[in-house]
Amino acid sequence: MIVYKFGGASVKTSKAVIRVSEIIKKSSDDIILVVSAMGKMTNAFEELVSAYYFRNKQIESRLKYIIDFHRSICDELFENFANGSVYHKISFITNKLKKCLTEKPTANYDYEYDKIVAFGELYSSTIVSEYLNSIGLTNTWIDIRLVIKTDDNFREARVNFKISEKLALNNFIENSETHNKAHKIFVTQGFIASTISNNSSTLGREGSDYTAALLGSFLNASKVIVWKDVPGIMSADPKWFKNAEVIHYLSYKEAIELAFYGAKVIHPKTIKPLQNKNLVMEVKSFDSTENSGTLISSETELYEKPIFILKTGQILISIANRDFSFIVENSFSLIFKIFAKNKVKINTMQNSAISFTVCCNYDEIRINSLIQELRKGFKVLYNKDVYLITIRNYTKKILSSMLEGKNILLEQKSRNTAQVVYKEKEKK
Repeated sequence: MIVYKFGGASVKTSKAVIRVSEIIKKSSDDIILVVSAMGKMTNAFEELVSAYYFRNKQIESRLKYIIDFHRSICDELFENFANGSVYHKISFITNKLKKCLTEKPTANYDYEYDKIVAFGELYSSTIVSEYLNSIGLTNTWIDIRLVIKTDDNFREARVNFKISEKLALNNFIENSETHNKAHKIFVTQGFIASTISNNSSTLGREGSDYTAALLGSFLNASKVIVWKDVPGIMSADPKWFKNAEVIHYLSYKEAIELAFYGAKVIHPKTIKPLQNKNLVMEVKSFDSTENSGTLISSETELYEKPIFILKTGQILISIANRDFSFIVENSFSLIFKIFAKNKVKINTMQNSAISFTVCCNYDEIRINSLIQELRKGFKVLYNKDVYLITIRNYTKKILSSMLEGKNILLEQKSRNTAQVVYKEKEKK
């Protein structure tokens, strides 16, 4: 069995869905197909969540955009869509979504987020599954929320490995053994899961890679292939760096370091399930399937060339005691508890005698809550709209050229990793 994961860019249009089917046709292996929400639909659902939670007047327009988007893709993929079985399945999902939006939101934003955003993957996986069926690629659609079980740490849920592995074996292996087709195909969702009490949960943004790795590990797959709109994991984002090149081989260690520092190609939690079973992951382009892409395994040596990871939309927060006293262990303990309570991940940090400075992703709801709570006991200053660049295997020359003309706010260096927070200097 092979686990295929197709991200949002891989299923963003009807042509992309057809491309997925062409890739599936070429394989004679049993396949578990893990599908993300289509295109930028997760962003659209996030906007819907915000409208719903804060009860503003944009709920109907946000919902209409989502419904129209999926129906337009169905119109292009299916003849006589309005009278077919696909229409009824899509309508069923839509009606459940509408019912959620009529309920009064709880005080827990993250709970409401997971409840609503999960519909993005339900739409996409249903459309892909039905299209494959329509062209003779018979498959079994499985709701991954019946398989991956988590705690109730919504938006960053932690997986219960023992229960989830048992459920994966029951749902996929037993289904496979009773399936009559020689070539067995399963279609399911990435990113989403459910709690033991069956509330929808999510594994963190871009978590579909993690889902694929979990299923590969649970089911002892031969490998996991992540299909992307890029030729593999690259030494930098080509949108920002012209000389970016494909990294053809990565070790688990280097891959997890890159994911931790914010490389968008793989989710930070993806590597551990692979390492548990010594499982190979390939990251390949769905547009150029003949190219080798990137292979991640235990046997690969460390990549020694510079790797650049740029994170936009950051906030730099400086925290100090009000009485000008030292920031010491007791202060750190309280500060980290507040960060953990508000679920804010620190991307880099630095402390001096009287202050502690961190750089984080700017999530308006979480950051506002964090700053409000920090200010009860500390003096807090911050800079929004800053950049964080991480350079692995840096040299002084590279670091100097990268930072030329930048307004540097924080700089942190270890033996082989440099992190710099900066703002672009305003043009006169």
